[in-house]
Amino acid sequence: MFSKILIANRGEIALRVIRACKEMGVATVAVHSTADADAMHVRMADEAICIGPPPGTLSYLNMAALISACEVTGAEAIHPGYGFLSENAEFVQIIEDHGLKFIGPSAEHIRMMGDKITAKETMKALGVPCVPGSDGGVPTLEEAYKVADKMGYPVIVKATAGGGGRGMKLAKIREDLSEAFSTARSESKAAFGNDEVYIEKYLTLPRHIEVQVFGDGKGNAVHLGERDCSLQRRHQKVLEEAPGPAIDEETRAKIGKVCSDAIANIKYSGAGTIEFLYENGEFFFIEMNTRLQVEHPVTEAIYRVDLVKEQLRVASGETLSFKQKDLVLDGHAIEVRINAEKVPQFTPCPGKVTTYHAPGGLGVRMDSAIYDGYTIPPYYDSLIAKLIVFGTDRPAALARLKRALGELIIDGIDTTVPLFHALLKEEAVQTGDYNIHWLEKWLAANTPPKP
Repeated sequence: MFSKILIANRGEIALRVIRACKEMGVATVAVHSTADADAMHVRMADEAICIGPPPGTLSYLNMAALISACEVTGAEAIHPGYGFLSENAEFVQIIEDHGLKFIGPSAEHIRMMGDKITAKETMKALGVPCVPGSDGGVPTLEEAYKVADKMGYPVIVKATAGGGGRGMKLAKIREDLSEAFSTARSESKAAFGNDEVYIEKYLTLPRHIEVQVFGDGKGNAVHLGERDCSLQRRHQKVLEEAPGPAIDEETRAKIGKVCSDAIANIKYSGAGTIEFLYENGEFFFIEMNTRLQVEHPVTEAIYRVDLVKEQLRVASGETLSFKQKDLVLDGHAIEVRINAEKVPQFTPCPGKVTTYHAPGGLGVRMDSAIYDGYTIPPYYDSLIAKLIVFGTDRPAALARLKRALGELIIDGIDTTVPLFHALLKEEAVQTGDYNIHWLEKWLAANTPPKP
């Protein structure tokens, strides 16, 4: 096991990794920009080092500064958290070239899954069901028309290097394709420096189901069930739950085995998430995230595992500490993402937190790095907290979520908490009868009231 690691991230995920390390007796090094000098992860780590000014490009994305921080502090490995450099193959290669360990998959696997076309081809060859679509990138509008006309509308144009909903445009009918194609390419070029796009059949009422997988790089792999992440706004997840309300035990075991067999076959190492659209009883692969997910706590709750500790074990060379037969699903968990945003406009709302009180009690977990008097900087993602609840079944988890939201106090800034108060009153949320388009339609028809 490592004696000291550096955490190349900030906020709640940096704090999450620090807590796991403390329980394992592993020393931690926090990095921070000048804007984060008073951040909680800086206070909680064993050591802290400033790596640059506020913009992420000059600090948390500064590879040279991160490597230098390891050399200065003697850290042996780097945990990337999620976002920033967590899925950057070049960074992983640089880490390895400097004799350090990356707590995550290999650069090869990150490259493989980072390009959406390569990922789809790989998964298809491994027996994972995929969405019907173009064979590779579509270079011209003329080719796009040929592919879409043959496939049938609606179709969606996607950036091969995309993520977070960027570089994705819908063409409901043939007349929409020209604008969708050009817009997706320009957005992709601006966001990722790559304007290559591909085309997939657009499913009309799918759910977003993702399967948590874990491998040790030695050919051993498991799945830890699925999460339903269908409540989304602009392709950004808002609420996640596990297990999925629409997935039965037999279906879970079947798709889980397909996924764990696939990553065992390629000797994948670390945590990963294979994401699907699910409609009419069929799964269609869309992408694989080669990192820890924001919503990993709901899986931890129902399987009683610590995924961060397992990441550390596997990265240090150990085999998986559990087998598939050891993983028994028990209960139901829900996570809501609380952002510093003003609803219903969803505009960022950085500023000073004047009062903060986290909810507590049985089955309640609050992952956050805010505190009384903390000033949320305007430079980074607006996610400030994740409220996770666990219950014996879905109704119990929903009741606990309602109670916990009622206890939560975050004053001084606007947050998305009123959205969740309003959503819990909706029959579709209470029954779990929703799809990836439901929230957008609901928001268009409703202004979330204050609790």
